[in-house]
Amino acid sequence: MTDLISRRTAVLGPNMPTFYERPIHLVRGLGVHVWDKDGREYLDCYNNVPHVGHCHPKVVDAIARQAATLNTHTRYLHDGIVDYAERLTAKFDHDLDQLIMVCTGSEANDIAIRMAHAVTGKVGIISTDNTYHGNTHLVTQLSSRKPPIGGYAPYVKRVPSPDTLRPLGGSLAAQGKTFAAEVQGAIDALEAEGHGFAGFMFCPVFANEGLHDLDREFLQPVVDVVHRAGGLLLCDEVQPGFGRCGSHWWGHDRMPIAPDVVTLGKPMANGHPVAAVVTRPDVMAAFRNAFGYFNTFGGNPVSCAAATAVLDVLEEEELVQNARIAGNELKANLASLDHRLIASVRGVGLFVAVEIEQDGTPAAQDAAKLVEAMKDQGILMGRTGRHANTLKFRPPLPFSNDHAAQVAEVLNATLGKL
Repeated sequence: MTDLISRRTAVLGPNMPTFYERPIHLVRGLGVHVWDKDGREYLDCYNNVPHVGHCHPKVVDAIARQAATLNTHTRYLHDGIVDYAERLTAKFDHDLDQLIMVCTGSEANDIAIRMAHAVTGKVGIISTDNTYHGNTHLVTQLSSRKPPIGGYAPYVKRVPSPDTLRPLGGSLAAQGKTFAAEVQGAIDALEAEGHGFAGFMFCPVFANEGLHDLDREFLQPVVDVVHRAGGLLLCDEVQPGFGRCGSHWWGHDRMPIAPDVVTLGKPMANGHPVAAVVTRPDVMAAFRNAFGYFNTFGGNPVSCAAATAVLDVLEEEELVQNARIAGNELKANLASLDHRLIASVRGVGLFVAVEIEQDGTPAAQDAAKLVEAMKDQGILMGRTGRHANTLKFRPPLPFSNDHAAQVAEVLNATLGKL
């Protein structure tokens, strides 16, 4: 292990991130489990990329068969991208019936912002102050992980993110209107400074902000503010999309709102690098007229075969319904735990958060210890939120009620030892 870490640092460079203080060396995955080089099994409660389960045989077979037949790009005609696009967009409402396929969520979000620029002729973009939308130069301007060199661009405004325990406006009831007022203030500033307002980019479950409890009408005041100002709603579904919320295929349908642009990524092809931007024909036309965009690998036949297989599995194995059932079970089991460090348990479908506090103060160190200790007990999870004190459970969708019970039992025992 030490030798591999040294070799990794030597060839990949410093500060190349790994999970955990004592990283694990994974060699195999299947379903909701992964195994390390010593044969130890872990229950994966973190990774949303293997959406229908690690190494699902139907996805593996689709990739292998297409790779053995043909792989090229979309400047040649092929059925795969058209068949897939028709099938995927049929799962959207609000005239969201055209798409661009790319390779990563970062690329998708970059295009979404440029679509807002093309439609409005303006450049100002708004996001929350505790979010992440990717790592291209453009979307890095929105993300809060590390400030860009030279600081944030003046055409980007970041508004306070919603919060469960410390809601904007002083109460959960007031939070929606307060959030909308913050967005309106940012719009006014962008217009006054000459940048103009192009769009608001957001995750519909505010995942990186901490997956906070928000009523279904929370976003409506923001929708009104954004559209009244002529901007676009840019909805990042990379984490909540493809049924993770359990009640709906898309996080925006759960709220419910009608975005102008939707971006998709990580879970789209179960680990094969596939992402997309879905939008209305008028928005697509504006983008295509303003930018000469082409992506060599986006929408290639192998990627389309993998993404199509994911849709097959989601439907055949009823995994969206399972996300609702197993997610409710996981949330209930975690909510039943009685420990002084647990300040809040919340979530949607198979996306559950447990906020850790010590005497009313965010306890990031305790959260980090819990993540590390749970790994040592065979449970992989992560943490998120403004203070990195919120445990994040985001397993592959074949996760079961038995797995939910296992997680709660191990977390309860781990809390008892902390």
